[in-house]
Parts: sequence; structure tokens; C-alpha cells
Amino acid sequence: MPYGDGENPPTISSGDAIQAFRDFARTNLANRDKEFDSGAEPPLESYQPLHKMGLLNWWLPAQYGGAGLGLRESVDIVSELAYADAGSAFTLMISILSSTMVLLYGAPELKEEFLAAMARDGGYSAGLGSEREAGSELINITTSVARQGETVVLNGEKMFSTNSEFADFLVVVAKSTEARPTFHAVVVPRDTPGVRVVKRWDMIGLRSAGTYQVSFANCVVPSRNVLDGPGLKILEIGLNPSRALIASIAVGVSRRIRDMCLDYANQKRLAGRTLFENAVFAGKMGQMEMQIEVMRNQCMAAAREFDDIMARPDPAGEFLRCGALRSALAAKMFCGQVGWQIATAGSEMFGGLGYTSEMAISKLVRDIRIVSIVEAGDDVLRELIFRRFVVPSSRRI
Repeated sequence: MPYGDGENPPTISSGDAIQAFRDFARTNLANRDKEFDSGAEPPLESYQPLHKMGLLNWWLPAQYGGAGLGLRESVDIVSELAYADAGSAFTLMISILSSTMVLLYGAPELKEEFLAAMARDGGYSAGLGSEREAGSELINITTSVARQGETVVLNGEKMFSTNSEFADFLVVVAKSTEARPTFHAVVVPRDTPGVRVVKRWDMIGLRSAGTYQVSFANCVVPSRNVLDGPGLKILEIGLNPSRALIASIAVGVSRRIRDMCLDYANQKRLAGRTLFENAVFAGKMGQMEMQIEVMRNQCMAAAREFDDIMARPDPAGEFLRCGALRSALAAKMFCGQVGWQIATAGSEMFGGLGYTSEMAISKLVRDIRIVSIVEAGDDVLRELIFRRFVVPSSRRI
């Protein structure tokens, strides 16, 4: 009986889980680069085997029907998925952003309603923060939330949100209409009247994922759907695990680039010998291997810090005190920058072929670029790290 038809979720060890995802990626995602790079609709049917194993939303706690795997396991899981297809990895991991917000700051009945259903039905969720005019300054967002009795009403438009079209629920960050406005994070079922997908963005990379512009027009939900805490801070907290896993996408793509270069070097001849025997090539590959190792280590450092806080008696309160984790910010920035260096070196290794669509390296170069852009670009994160961790504590914001 497949999981989701009344059967309890299976228990699985960390090693077995990572192997299961490795096998899944090889069987269901590998060797489909042209298809996944076509811009077609996200291949959700391809992910159903994970749901049947009880692993689609692998980080959800066992009490809500999930596999209960931590962020440390998730780093290697996402790396395995991204090795085959970064767009699929992004689709499968990005729900951790919004579901973590609900898990930490939702009322008990809200968690039962949305997280348990997500695990049971193999669903998705989406977080909506960015807006066209506000850009990276989310304090300037204009999407509004107004209280009306036992309900709240949302109006506005969000710029970029992956999975919104097919998500079961959205977590929307909006500004209150009160005299002294505050920010709230509101859980909105996807089928709520007034929710409309305006467009799907045509991305240059991660083309098997779906990123959308979404509008809200007199969208009414119960007031209990408002998460308990300051909306912008809750979003910042939800970004901790997703940033660490976005960084691990760069690890997976970089691993594949390394292996493609090794395969090519065994065939390509230079001065009567294979490229594999060339000392310059050996040096480049040694550099790559070192970079990949450090990238994974930084992702693991971020994952350990997150998991350790989640294991404390009051993780919600602890996260409100610390907000963005320096380790997660560093992981995303470092892996985005170093991953881009690896992709550049890899594409150069293929010469002219590396600049054509005939070889998968062109897709990998475009896919890995997103790591330094999504969920705040590097310049935004540099300033955040400066304000939070470099400025003397007495002057920090």
C-alpha cells in the first residue's frame, strides 16, 4: 500500500534516506537534461515515487506524518537531487521555507490542518515575500492585510514565488492597515477566492521549476491563519533552512560538473596523451575537489546550527532572538560564488562546445547562477552580515 492511503509513514535511517534519494534521482531524474531545460511545466508526476516512500516532504516531523529528517540529512539529499536536476531539487526543497514558518509559529490546529495534509497527500507550499517596487527592502512591501471580525483580508501582488501554482497553501508576508502598521505572515490556502497566478516567469535556469507572480484581491481567510509573531522576522527565520539547502544545490551541480570534466578528460587528447594525464588539468580538478569539500562543510555547519536550535525546548523563541543564522548566510554566499567559479572552469574545459546547448554544461552553468541571486543576492547578504555580525554589538540593528 503506498504511503498516503492510510498507512503510517515509514521510519528510515539517515544513510538509507540519502541512498533512497540517490537511487530516485538516478532512476527518475538523470539523463533528462533536454526535457528539464525546455521550460515545460514542472514534472510533478516524476516526484510521486518519493511520496509513495513517505519522503516527498522529508523534513516534516513524524507527528504530522513526515519522515522527520533533519537539515543535516537534507544537505546531502538536495545535493543528490541537484546532481541530476537542479530545478527538481529546488521544487522539492523550497517548501521547507513556508512549512518551517508554520511549524514554528502556527497554532496547533493550523499545523494539523496544513502540515499533516501536506505529508499525507504529497503536497507543496510556497512563501511569498518579494514585490516589484520593494525589491530587497521588504519593509517597503505594499501587500496589505486588514482585520475584519474573525477574518483577515489580503490585497496586493507578489513578484517571485516558486511552487505557487500547484501549492496547497501559501504563506504571505503582508503589512497591516492599522494606524501603526506591523507585518504579518498569513497562511492562505491556494484555492482561496481572490488568489490568482498572474504569470509564470520564464527563467534562464532551473527551468523545470515553476516560479510565479501572484496577486491577491479581497482574499479572505480566518484570523487564526495569521502566524504568531512579527511577519518579517518569521520570514527571516524560514529562510535559514532554505538558504542552506539552496547552497547545497550548488554542491550537487558542482559535483556533476566535476564528474563531467573527468569523463571528458578520459576521451579528449592533447599532445598525444589524454587530458586526464595533463598536469594543468590535474591541478584544476584538485582545486575543484577542495572547493566542493569546503562547500559541503559550510552547508553542514549551517545545518547543524539549525538542527541544534530545533532540538531545544523553545526553538520558536530561540529563533526570534537570533533571526538569520550567520552560518546559513555564509553557506549561501560561499557556495554561490565558489559554485560559479567551478561552473566557469568546467565550461572553459570543454572549449567551444562548453558554450553550446549541445552539452549539459550550458544548463549547469545557468542553473548554478541562481544560488547567488534567489532569497537575497550576495550584495544584500553582505550588508546583512555586516550589520548583524561585523558592527560592534552595541551598534547592531
